[in-house]
Amino acid sequence: MKLSVLDQSPGRQGIAQDECIRETLQLAKHCEALGYSRYWLSEHHNTDSVTGSAPEILMAAIAATTSKIRVGSAGIMLPHYAALKVAEQFRVLEAIAPGRIDLGVGRAPGSDGRTALALNPNAANAADMFPAQLRDLQAWTSGAALPVNHPFRTIRAIPEGPYAPEIWMLGSSNYGAQVGAYFGLPYCFAYFFSDGRGAEQALEIYRDTYQPSPLNPKPHSAITLAALAAETEEEADANYLTRAVSTAMRERGQFIAMPSPAAAAAFEFTPAERERAARIRETALYGRAGDVAGKIRRLAAELQVDEVVITTFAFDPTIRRKSYSLLAREFGLNEA
Repeated sequence: MKLSVLDQSPGRQGIAQDECIRETLQLAKHCEALGYSRYWLSEHHNTDSVTGSAPEILMAAIAATTSKIRVGSAGIMLPHYAALKVAEQFRVLEAIAPGRIDLGVGRAPGSDGRTALALNPNAANAADMFPAQLRDLQAWTSGAALPVNHPFRTIRAIPEGPYAPEIWMLGSSNYGAQVGAYFGLPYCFAYFFSDGRGAEQALEIYRDTYQPSPLNPKPHSAITLAALAAETEEEADANYLTRAVSTAMRERGQFIAMPSPAAAAAFEFTPAERERAARIRETALYGRAGDVAGKIRRLAAELQVDEVVITTFAFDPTIRRKSYSLLAREFGLNEA
């Protein structure tokens, strides 16, 4: 089973957002040295909780300063953009790091409706065009021909080269699973979005309805998990609390930067929020490294996935790096 990384460049209270971006560049090098397979970057807009708004830019910096790890988007929110422009961006990325680029795409806005409109004045109708956009994107990134009657059939995405980005379908619902299966693409379910609700059904739909494609004759699935490995339960609990506060505030409609452990400890939960946080903590992938690794293995086997992508929320960047180090040791990544 492959183990990879999703970095959202999380915002932190009291820390400049540009510093959070530079921490992503440092973490990417760290995770490459540890032996992780992929390093994915998310796209979100107009929120203090996630500073990564332009994964294609971060990918270029990481691709140019690493040599082995695959670098990808998780994902590009395709309805915001023209498929040709995305194809050109990722053809350039392939030229920077041949054979190491992943193009994960999603349909969700990664923002609120007003921000989506600011990104694309046609946002109200853009999501309906997603399958057609994905078809065009596949053709332009791979150099394959568009349909005979397509108005842009003679247009090419430059630069051309011997490699093409590996396109992934991302999602947290049955829709993404169905689209990924129809186009014969690898599929990654965002398990951490909804604490796993709907994962089993979506992955079953993906496998049962999969249509083989030239590049992907068999279905290939992954899940993204939120996990933190620590040396002690106390350390894991302190870091889980920062996530619990962020979750509670998000459900109040406030997408705040991550609070420090001290600020999180002083946060006043409502009784319902406290009960929900405690319930989720019982199954959360936060704990001693061996316990977390065991939970990851069991969940991957239960859902029958080929890969697991780990995203780690912690206020202190050294805690994030240590967590990835501990999991790499548990999974023997450098021994693979």
